[in-house]
Amino acid sequence: MKVGRRTIEIGNPDKVLFPDAGITKQDLAEYYRGVAPTLLPYAAGRPISMQRFPDGLDGESFYQKDVPDYFPDWIHTERIAKEGGSLRQVVIDDAATLVYLADQACITPHAWLSRVDHIRQPDRLVFDFDPPGDDWRATFDEIRWAARTTADLLREIGLVPFVQTSGSKGLHIHVPLDRVEEFDAVRQLARDMTDLLARRHPDRLTTEQRKAKRGDRVFLDVGRNGYAQTAVLPYAVRARPEASVATPLDWDELDRGDLHPRTYTVENVDRRLAQIEDPWKGMGRRARGIDGPRETLDEMIEDDGD
Repeated sequence: MKVGRRTIEIGNPDKVLFPDAGITKQDLAEYYRGVAPTLLPYAAGRPISMQRFPDGLDGESFYQKDVPDYFPDWIHTERIAKEGGSLRQVVIDDAATLVYLADQACITPHAWLSRVDHIRQPDRLVFDFDPPGDDWRATFDEIRWAARTTADLLREIGLVPFVQTSGSKGLHIHVPLDRVEEFDAVRQLARDMTDLLARRHPDRLTTEQRKAKRGDRVFLDVGRNGYAQTAVLPYAVRARPEASVATPLDWDELDRGDLHPRTYTVENVDRRLAQIEDPWKGMGRRARGIDGPRETLDEMIEDDGD
């Protein structure tokens, strides 16, 4: 497959990765080649964890952080510090790398919330909204409400929220940051926000880690906001039978009755992007610091306590 100035050999291109949808490794590679111009700005400079399915969704899968020795030299890698040592991780700089990862049956690239030049200062804050129970279609209205309620609080404290379908069971909110504060401060802000929301709406929202104690409430998950944690890239394919795609939305799209977490797939995202501009385009220009939001949130918490 010709990708820019590279030619990628797709091994076993007819291998079916998504049996229900009939999508092959070649199809996956072609999807990533096509969506690369839109996806790459969200991947640039970020270490990647590869979620690989060598035998498709019906086979075993694994997450791979360290780059195998056989990866070609032209792929950008960075050595990243970890507890007790370091590891070498992929950084997706170009369409050829995306296609090469697809050839390695990497269905979903998961990216750090920081970039390698300021690895300990995140430029994204992420909220993940998990549905109560397994019937994610039936509870999606609650997920929508939870996302809107969280977005309202983010705007109230001075941050700018962006929403996407997760491609799995719910929604994600991404908030662009100015890369001044380190992970601990950012994660604490997120935790304090979700604690406040759960106290305000105890019958609908929870921060309870144990599923058995969540009941019928939406789980507000901020666990991704830590050093070496990852989030699914916008426009990445998810390991779901439909070959669904994590897809950025405009906020008013949440009102659509036909919307659900897996509305967009490998087979229809290209049509969407041909009709509308990427809703997250230029999101980096909306980056904010957390000092002011931290002060405003503390005042809210104090007022609620009174």
